[in-house]
Amino acid sequence: MDVVVRNASLPDGRRGIDIAIQGERIADVGPQLALRGAREIDAGGDLVAPPFVDAHFHMDATLSYGLPRVNQSGTLLEGIALWGELKPHLTQEALVERALQYCDWAVAKGLLAIRTHVDVCDDRLLAVEALLDVKRKVAPYLDMQLVAFPQDGLLRSPTALANLKRSIAMGVDVVGGIPHFERTMADGAQSVRILCEFAAEQGLRVDMHCDESDDPLSRHIETLASETHRLGLHGRVAGSHLTSMHSMDNYYVSKLLPLMREAGVAAIANPLINITLQGRHDTYPKRRGMTRVPEMMAAGIAVAFGHDCVMDPWYSLGSGDMLEVAHMGLHVAQMTGQDAMRACFTAVTETPARILGLDGYGIAPGSYADLVLLDAASPVEAIRLRAARRMVMRRGKVVSEMPRTAAALNLPGRPSSVDFRLSRRDR
Repeated sequence: MDVVVRNASLPDGRRGIDIAIQGERIADVGPQLALRGAREIDAGGDLVAPPFVDAHFHMDATLSYGLPRVNQSGTLLEGIALWGELKPHLTQEALVERALQYCDWAVAKGLLAIRTHVDVCDDRLLAVEALLDVKRKVAPYLDMQLVAFPQDGLLRSPTALANLKRSIAMGVDVVGGIPHFERTMADGAQSVRILCEFAAEQGLRVDMHCDESDDPLSRHIETLASETHRLGLHGRVAGSHLTSMHSMDNYYVSKLLPLMREAGVAAIANPLINITLQGRHDTYPKRRGMTRVPEMMAAGIAVAFGHDCVMDPWYSLGSGDMLEVAHMGLHVAQMTGQDAMRACFTAVTETPARILGLDGYGIAPGSYADLVLLDAASPVEAIRLRAARRMVMRRGKVVSEMPRTAAALNLPGRPSSVDFRLSRRDR
């Protein structure tokens, strides 16, 4: 074997597991494998997981915080206005530079797959060209999936549909949309139909910003699920944000969730951003804004968490750490049961990998040897501590590494390092 990782704990609860790697793929997984590797890595009982996956991001805007000015109100609408001000001044070189810097951050955090939306309402398609270039450059160490996103509205922006089609022809992977930003609810529903029909014709996946508001009557997810079912797009469609569902009445939601499940529509919540941008018109009580994550999971709907923004017009914080995203999602959704906390870890690993359709993902023979060694004993502990990444491996090669002693310094409070026994004095 080229590499053997010894004595690993896996997300499914197995402990004392060895992972044998040959070339780019995992050759064997099991306890105490009778194999030797050219390199032996001792996990020391720590958690080895498949890489983190971000199902919803905006790479074209990342690290642009303060350009051309700071979002003083911190609101969604001022962020959109700021992006409109910035677009005429964008250059391909600056877009590429910022995106590559973020990808370096991501890899160090064990984030090896990102679905990023790219604005197609600029007729120059500078951002599209830039991110296609970035996608090629980072391919050896990170999977990037691009979504053609008509930020200003498909019907509201005169050239958006033509630009979206041009973007797909250039190599963009997924059809995006933003129906709640159209001028009317009817226009929003029409945009969903147009985009889903185009995706069906092209054999593409769909991922729409959908109902990102506090309006309980914003119900484009219903149209998205219906069009998915009508066009046979089952398993290829995701609705992102879905924050209006937080404010919908329970009776309507009881009809909506089975419709989504029947159509195989996935949901992508963005905890850091949803809790920040929603509920801005409320005094008290103030709504949390994030969609109904535990209810959708219970209904059998695939639910992932996305980071959405890092240091851009909408969000001035963030570092590319998907454990921070899971940590916020756990709190906002009140998912503090043991199974629920583990589900939050799955929402930034296995579930988004399925939504993106990643090939060879996981820890099993035949899967790609893409692994993250965390300074934690379990998924719950990894979330609690936002655990340091002792090692990140891509296709069988170590691309980021931190000595365990250095990692431990960043993570006080590990149960394994704390003696809970009460000292006793001889009497």
